[in-house]
Amino acid sequence: MKDKDDNIIYVGKAISLKNRVRQYFRKTNKTARIMKMVSLIDHFEYIVTDNEAEALILECNLIKKNRPKFNVLLKDDKSYPYIKVDINEDYPTVYITRRIKNDGAKYFGPYANPGSAKEMVDFIKKRFKIRQCRNFKSNKRVCLNYHIGRCLGPCANNVPKEEYRKQIDQIIMLLERKARCNKKRNGKTYEKGIR
Repeated sequence: MKDKDDNIIYVGKAISLKNRVRQYFRKTNKTARIMKMVSLIDHFEYIVTDNEAEALILECNLIKKNRPKFNVLLKDDKSYPYIKVDINEDYPTVYITRRIKNDGAKYFGPYANPGSAKEMVDFIKKRFKIRQCRNFKSNKRVCLNYHIGRCLGPCANNVPKEEYRKQIDQIIMLLERKARCNKKRNGKTYEKGIR
């Protein structure tokens, strides 16, 4: 919903747009906040998505980007998870984050279902022998993951950076392929992929 100056004053989603808009213009049971919002509405703009998950992510991103004054939910710091690969590190790892920074790392998502992001990271850590420690320091001793065959031991310099990097490149290709598959399946209304 936009005001006469084309400012976004409210972002919402609906399965039936007609029914959702109608409820705002009924004369019964409206709070003072809703009455004020309705008085400021000049026109509507809408985006059609392919499914409810896309609509939810799009709504969240639009609210965070535009900060409409009549949206009380989703203005907090809660957000959808992304999978992050910090390619600036010598021995990158893969993990879930909810904050996207302009730090040169690769971000994949957003994931509407946090469980699916976790499943993907768990799959990657089982399939590829990358480090799993968040606070990486070079030591002379390797961690338990090295001993059980889940890590190549970069902390003890047991693997050349180039060899380790080949695994990271394969992980990035896997995540990019998954993002492209989601985009093809879900259409072009809301693009998922690298951020």
